[in-house]
Amino acid sequence: MTAPGTEAAVGAAPEAAPESATASQALRPHAEHAFADELKALAAADDRPRPERWKLSPWAVATYLLGGTLPGGTVITPKYVGPRRVVEVAVTTLATDRALLLLGVPGTAKTWVSEHLAAAVSGDSTLLVQGTAGTPEEAIRYGWDYARLLAHGPSREALVPGPVMRAMARGMTARVEELTRIPADVQDTLITILSEKTLPVPELGEEVQAVRGFNLIATANDRDRGVNDLSSALRRRFNTVVLPLPATPEDEVDIVSRRVDQIGRSLDLPSVPDGTDEIRRVVTVFRELRDGVTTDGRTKVKSPSGTLSTAEAISVVTGGLALAAHFGDGVLRAGDVAAGILGAVVRDPAADRLVWQEYLETVVRERDGWKDFYRACREVSA
Repeated sequence: MTAPGTEAAVGAAPEAAPESATASQALRPHAEHAFADELKALAAADDRPRPERWKLSPWAVATYLLGGTLPGGTVITPKYVGPRRVVEVAVTTLATDRALLLLGVPGTAKTWVSEHLAAAVSGDSTLLVQGTAGTPEEAIRYGWDYARLLAHGPSREALVPGPVMRAMARGMTARVEELTRIPADVQDTLITILSEKTLPVPELGEEVQAVRGFNLIATANDRDRGVNDLSSALRRRFNTVVLPLPATPEDEVDIVSRRVDQIGRSLDLPSVPDGTDEIRRVVTVFRELRDGVTTDGRTKVKSPSGTLSTAEAISVVTGGLALAAHFGDGVLRAGDVAAGILGAVVRDPAADRLVWQEYLETVVRERDGWKDFYRACREVSA
């Protein structure tokens, strides 16, 4: 049975911050606040069946992530640019009793997709466990108010529920980021939660049972294989969905452009003229070094040690945008992104610098219309 009174205590939301602070003062608002108008419009137009305690139907959740136009004319902006089937499988998984594992190389929007899925399904993306090498078991299960524990012993009043326990009691979606960064013995805390849908509290001789609507989204990246591999018992509890890198340069340019625009507005960066040409150059460089071959397929190039992900391209362009706005003439130019590209490519000062120099001399230098880019990169690389 569920521990008496536990559901009420666990399910109680923390005191909400003032709406003005959440909506307008937060440096990086949660998805449910940043896209509140879109979520509201989707809920109003959504006449399809919804799983219990879901804010939207699976169709509406997929529309929220992929974008579209509602019958009333409201435009839903894409949150994820990629294969539709990937999103549909992820949403469908959450509608079952099987947990979802989003897997992919760094920078494939795993955290971004996880957050937006939780926001659309539960209206709250903050029930989050951030995985690190030091994540303790208490972060996944529960902790204790030690003053009360020492004064009165184990009791419901002394128990401090973690995000997963709160999600279980409220029938909501919990998130675990970077699951493979968490020590293996701590990871396995999830096995009972995912298989039995219960969380034992042996100190009280009780347990918390998950109510309908509860599920869990975990993320892990391919580069962490071998750090803390998932046990076969835990992996079986997940349906794994692999998020691929953007399929085409056009898709990646679109993703970078959208995110840079969103970040620029959130940081109140002065607007600058269209920088699509420089964005396309950054994306081209990253894709060629990542793939080990130029876009025309004629020249093989060496790949550096870093991942050169879409997320890093977004960071490079955002930094260049700030340079152009505050210290340039307001136009995004090659010189504004060159230093950021160098920092992203050269992670190993010895090996990566040789890879970068070779790429500059054999590819960039010979490319028509890239002389300014070549000069800017040579200048910062000197």
